[in-house]
Amino acid sequence: MNSNSCFSRIACALLGVLAPVCLHATAEVKHPATLARLSGVDSVIQQAVADGNIPGAVLLVGHDGAVVYRKAYGNRALEPKHELMTLDTVFDLASLTKVIATTTSVMQLVEQGKVRMNDPVAKYLPEFAQNGKEDITLRQLMTHYSGMAPDLDLGTPWEGKNTAYQLAFVEPPEETPGSGFTYSDINFIVLGALVERISGESLDAYTTQHVFAPLKMTRTRFVPPAAWRAKIAPTQYDENEHMLRGVVHDPTARRMGGVAGHAGLFSTADDLAKFAQALLNGGGGILSAAAVAKMTSPEQPPAAPVLRGFGWDIDSPFSSNRGDLLPVGSFGHTGFTGTSLWIDPTTQTYIILLTNAVHPRGKGNAIGLRSKVATEVAAALALNPSEKEALRWKSITGYNEAQSASRRMSTRNGMVKTGIDVLEEHGFDVLKGASSAGSSSNTADEASAAPRAETKKRIGVVTNQTGIDSQGLRTIDVLAKAPGVSLEAIFSPEHGVTGTLDTTKVNSSVDAATGIPVYSVYGGTDAARRPPPDVMKTLDAVVFDIQDAGVRYYTYETTLGYFLEGAAKAGIELIVLDRPDPVTGSFVQGPVSDAGKENFNDYWTVPVRPGMTMGELAKMFNAERNINAKLTVVPMEGWQRGDWFDSTGLQWVSPSPNLRTVYQASLYPGVAIIEGTNVSVGRGTDTPFELLGAPWMKGKELAAYLNARGIAGIRFVPVTFTPAASNYAGKVCEGVNFVVTDRNGFDAPELGIELASALRKLYPADYKIERLPELLMNQSVYDALLAGQDPRRIAQEWQEGLEKFQKVREKYLIYK
Repeated sequence: MNSNSCFSRIACALLGVLAPVCLHATAEVKHPATLARLSGVDSVIQQAVADGNIPGAVLLVGHDGAVVYRKAYGNRALEPKHELMTLDTVFDLASLTKVIATTTSVMQLVEQGKVRMNDPVAKYLPEFAQNGKEDITLRQLMTHYSGMAPDLDLGTPWEGKNTAYQLAFVEPPEETPGSGFTYSDINFIVLGALVERISGESLDAYTTQHVFAPLKMTRTRFVPPAAWRAKIAPTQYDENEHMLRGVVHDPTARRMGGVAGHAGLFSTADDLAKFAQALLNGGGGILSAAAVAKMTSPEQPPAAPVLRGFGWDIDSPFSSNRGDLLPVGSFGHTGFTGTSLWIDPTTQTYIILLTNAVHPRGKGNAIGLRSKVATEVAAALALNPSEKEALRWKSITGYNEAQSASRRMSTRNGMVKTGIDVLEEHGFDVLKGASSAGSSSNTADEASAAPRAETKKRIGVVTNQTGIDSQGLRTIDVLAKAPGVSLEAIFSPEHGVTGTLDTTKVNSSVDAATGIPVYSVYGGTDAARRPPPDVMKTLDAVVFDIQDAGVRYYTYETTLGYFLEGAAKAGIELIVLDRPDPVTGSFVQGPVSDAGKENFNDYWTVPVRPGMTMGELAKMFNAERNINAKLTVVPMEGWQRGDWFDSTGLQWVSPSPNLRTVYQASLYPGVAIIEGTNVSVGRGTDTPFELLGAPWMKGKELAAYLNARGIAGIRFVPVTFTPAASNYAGKVCEGVNFVVTDRNGFDAPELGIELASALRKLYPADYKIERLPELLMNQSVYDALLAGQDPRRIAQEWQEGLEKFQKVREKYLIYK
């Protein structure tokens, strides 16, 4: 007998419970003394029984591969007669059916390639496409973001599973699909129908063969046989004053014959322990480890505050059974009858609390008890996460597939030093060491460690009005006076060195203050936008100091790429003085641009909002495009990935004439996507990118439509405006004003797709979408818009590309 098993038996004997059931006990409990403290949970449950909140309960706790606590409390039945609770009591699991039976079945079908989460449900159940549901996806059903009502109408008589399916298929959504979280039994009724349609088996037959039998869950099934009745915990008197015992409590499932995707399963604590341990073991043969990780990670829409996996609850108003101490990286579910299961892979722990709180007349409540029990268990056990599972916890608390895994905050009073300030503080050591020899990619610390030549270095600088230090001095003037270097050339990007020009005719000139020649690297041709090779060859290094907008199609990122190429060809060094991503470095959003279509608004295959600083982009471009220039990045000090620009303590300088505020910068990744089409985005007004309009739009109609879409983090107000320049100059435009209500809660690139979709739907004869691909740079997204697909479905489809990009991006992040 191994020590873990022996200890479990002794501990259970001392606590007056039955011998434990060990499940694949491969790890030794490292702190046996803490198990005695689990007896503290007894008083919590006994008090709930005494208060009449529950008639009784079965508690089972698993930890490190073994059942470490297993006990029955109170009574199984109070009416028509008292029966003591026993460990082998069979409970009506209610909504635990959703995760034990239906979710597992759907994930098996996903693994077999028979269904895809991002596909519309109507692809598999064509009848479901009625009444505005044609674009609702499996993902939205699984996460409760479909907009469907909580339950079918029970106000009129109906019977039978097929009738329920037909009712679900014709039911219209109550809310715009994808716009918010509504816990809905209809979602899982439909998923049950899907399992049956795809597998060709009834839900009960499928789950018995493919889920319960492989795990030897012999006391788990729909519609339990009469032989089980004596061990089943009764629930409640039905409408005919018959006590429900072995008949499902949920009225909808009862009308469906007891077999439904949302409710109807019966089981014991011991069987659920087998299931929970199987998930902790990586699927236990019924699912792969990847599928388990997938369904228990956040899969809800990116901006949604309620965290839901596929079927499983992670952090929502229903997460009471997580308690106060288990981390958000854990997952679980509850059932209306008083059942709950919570699993924490971080500490290899699960807590099963089964009660029939609704017995005998529906007045009991186990919600508060669940939380108290979980907290007591977590406090009693030595919950030390493994390094691997700790990483899971860190990622889940700030991550879902459509959003980057990094720290995000609304505001912070930071004091950030930009690259030019760090350079000055370090006595320009990086510049003194600038050399045209070799080819590598370094940070400033690496470069400063190398031997430095004392010869005066000839340098150039790529900058504009945003290149200033903390004292407000231009980078140009700082470098012109820097010891050990000679500033020989200034290169000006789009909008010129002063950032005031809004034309392709940006000529070369001479800087008035220093007399240094200014070479324009912006114009109407590709050659005009690249650094002049003859000038580059006269230099030892080029310094790059420009504030970016954090958006793929902002041309400063391409200018950076062109200078990497130019430095590599000239055999000189490029030194990037880093600056913040003004819209944070923690959000990675929007479609990834198609490969092979690179242009001045799309240097490489990155999403609309890459969530990277210029220094990080330089490292990525240099390596991934095989430029192999000698690159040094002078990092900022004090910047955090979740910082918006207003959290940095830095002075805002408009990076271009029409990007005047941080607020406008937050909208730019979305609104600018459509500005190439026949609309005004407010250029020529005091509030560019805060407006959208055209003479052919109807402001009230457009605002009402967009507000009804329930787009997270933003509202729309009808307005009239007259732009003085750009599209529709001098013409009265109706449209909308954008009111951002939660800048961390809305997805700007997805907003751009919402706007294009709305205009195409409301004004098909007037809106000219043909130029949208110029900045969108993703053909599949454009095709989906033309096909009339729902924007949320379109956005979900680009998540796979985002996932791949983030794996590449991770290698080049400087700031964590």
